[in-house]
Amino acid sequence: KYIKFSISYYWINSLGQKINISDKQEDLSIPPGKENTTAVISYNHRIELLENTSSTGTYYCEVKWSDTKKMGKGVFVLARSTGYTDPSHGWEILITLTVLLAALSIAATALLLWKRK
Repeated sequence: KYIKFSISYYWINSLGQKINISDKQEDLSIPPGKENTTAVISYNHRIELLENTSSTGTYYCEVKWSDTKKMGKGVFVLARSTGYTDPSHGWEILITLTVLLAALSIAATALLLWKRK
């Protein structure tokens, strides 16, 4: 009864619409001696590059047998249009300028004290 099942991957967008990603039918064979035992089989599904920011939503996996249906808790994915961007160099410039001004200030103070003697 449980060797034939289907696996569905889908997501629910921000408008609450269910959008199907893929469906897969399985028909497993039971090895001799493994009848009436619990088996765990892992299935991985990779989401390809998201097209745009409208791909934001919760992604689900659902398995259906003839009389039973099980659904995963879902994974929320936030798609951004810019992706990862390097941090700005503003802090580096500020620190460099501060160190340079401090060094010049110390040098000017040393010259004034040396001239005074």
